[in-house]
Amino acid sequence: MDFILAGFIEAIHLLFSGDAQTWSAVAATVNASTGSMVASLVIGIPAGFLLGYFDFPIKRQVRLLVDTALALPTVFIGLMVYAFISQRGPLGSLGLLFTLRGIAIGQTFLALPVVIALSATAVESMDRHLRTLLISLGASRTQLLLSSLWEVRYGVLAAGLTAYGRVMTEVGISMMVGGNIKWHTRTITTAIALETGKGMFATGIALGVVLITIAFGVNVCLSFLRKK
Repeated sequence: MDFILAGFIEAIHLLFSGDAQTWSAVAATVNASTGSMVASLVIGIPAGFLLGYFDFPIKRQVRLLVDTALALPTVFIGLMVYAFISQRGPLGSLGLLFTLRGIAIGQTFLALPVVIALSATAVESMDRHLRTLLISLGASRTQLLLSSLWEVRYGVLAAGLTAYGRVMTEVGISMMVGGNIKWHTRTITTAIALETGKGMFATGIALGVVLITIAFGVNVCLSFLRKK
């Protein structure tokens, strides 16, 4: 157990001394995850709202497809994205392979089903009398949609938080699409896997502490928004 304690002590030193390798992985993770979450929220929230709010002929099939996508392994998503953005793929000319943009694209496909499915569930659990009440008060179509979305805001926030948690902890996409290139595309999770495999427990623990701190910060922000 001594090596674990020593690892934590060394981890604190690495974090507060501004170790370049450690903070490079943190910066890469924040950049990639921010891009993927912006894209998944911009696309996923409206799509989830429409899926949960309206009835259409193939709604059950679409919902089944979205729910199935929730269970897709990260390595499979990484493989598909790799195939499309590699030099032999249809998007190879864009130069996205082994870049943070490529990782962000893969993570978007990982987070998008989570945002859509949980947002749709939140809308479906909304009080059905709200629509009738708003219509009786003379609300326009736009006001009806915006009021309904505001009613399920906590469910949408939870969807975003859940998706962010999955994006922050994934390894397969970052490893396959990003290539785990030091100082460039090495993220927190891939760095933890690499450094632990090399026996560098201190660096792994330091990055793990950062990962937990980010998750704690996200939960604090969510709690603050709920109080507001």
